[in-house]
Amino acid sequence: MRVVFFGSPQAALPSLQALLAAGHEIPLVVSQPDRPAGRGKALLPSAVKRFALDKGLAVVQPEKIRTDPDILNRLKSAAADIHIVVAYGQIIPMSVISLPRYWTINVHFSLLPRYRGAAPVAASILAGDRRTGVTIFRLNEKMDEGDILAETETDIDPAETAGQLEARLADLGARLLGETLEKIAVIIPRRQDSSLATPAPKLAKEKGRIDWTRPAEEVDRLIRAMTPRPSAFTFRGETRMIVVSGRPDEGVATAAHQALPGTIAAISRAGLAVACGNGSRYLIIRLRPENRVEMDAYAFSLGGGIRIGDLLA
Repeated sequence: MRVVFFGSPQAALPSLQALLAAGHEIPLVVSQPDRPAGRGKALLPSAVKRFALDKGLAVVQPEKIRTDPDILNRLKSAAADIHIVVAYGQIIPMSVISLPRYWTINVHFSLLPRYRGAAPVAASILAGDRRTGVTIFRLNEKMDEGDILAETETDIDPAETAGQLEARLADLGARLLGETLEKIAVIIPRRQDSSLATPAPKLAKEKGRIDWTRPAEEVDRLIRAMTPRPSAFTFRGETRMIVVSGRPDEGVATAAHQALPGTIAAISRAGLAVACGNGSRYLIIRLRPENRVEMDAYAFSLGGGIRIGDLLA
């Protein structure tokens, strides 16, 4: 089958790799434009672009696919049987969606109609869900509202970050994509029940600020949902600290019940115990102070970075 692949980040790679391994012909890959990254703000190509070029595949990078005057002609020339979209990052117009005979399908990392939007993996962790999955559906002109072709479910590990869960869902999605393409001509699409829909908008950086008045379980969900990007953070005075990893601390001391939320209640080799809402506390295991490298929270305390009684906000 001739496939035009739309994708950008690392999470899209398993599907592209699976398509190549299955022998599908890929005349064109569509990815996001190179973006500035790092301190030097050098232009960095997407993971999909780097992989595609390494495999000798043709790549186009429209700045805005909805208004690019040349992209439709390029896609017509590709003469694909189907378009496949995995975390591409732009809204695709109907003129592109309807072009191939088997339409344009999307691999989405949630069980639709739950978590329509750009951050479904983080949304499932923030909500405290125990299960999630992957949905393959036909695109239409609305956000993640097309008819469903296939889906698969998986448990969410209680300690899993958004990055870890997304990587697993990417692999699950690649396998489901292969199974779906094998029977694409006979699948009967199923309409979504929009009354059950929930949104999953892109995570703004400021949403990562930790509210220590919340119970430790909620703090933990926020940190896992924001890891690795855009990251969860807190302040000690004027110093911003990214919390890389941790867990709710079950060994709550009596004093911790009375401590002001955000107070460093205890320091041990395990990490920094921070008082949270409802008398709970959260153990910071690894952190990254502003303009410094990631480190163990205990090692940070040894350097005088933090002491019992200090307040995080």
